[in-house]
Amino acid sequence: MKTPSENKDKLIRAKEKVRHLKVFYVHLVGYIIVVLLLLYNLYIIDDHNRYADFFKKFNTIIILAWTVFIAFHAWNVFKGRLFFKKSWEDRKLNEYLENEDTKWE
Repeated sequence: MKTPSENKDKLIRAKEKVRHLKVFYVHLVGYIIVVLLLLYNLYIIDDHNRYADFFKKFNTIIILAWTVFIAFHAWNVFKGRLFFKKSWEDRKLNEYLENEDTKWE
């Protein structure tokens, strides 16, 4: 039987995970919007402009750097669980809990 403090701790951890996930999705939407704008900017840059090469390099660096940053953010939020579904984790967790319960009885 779980104590109220265990339930409270579990609720706090769950709320924290949801907050991290929400922040990641906001970050992802902002990333998509900005990358689309930068790609459009790369498309419309006139090669006859004096600063065209600078802006092409600058936009490319921003896109690459932000892509790396959002990849690290996704890794941090999902903790590398992009390939392992929640159902798999729950099944394994229950399996280990059942095995541990039988050891102590």
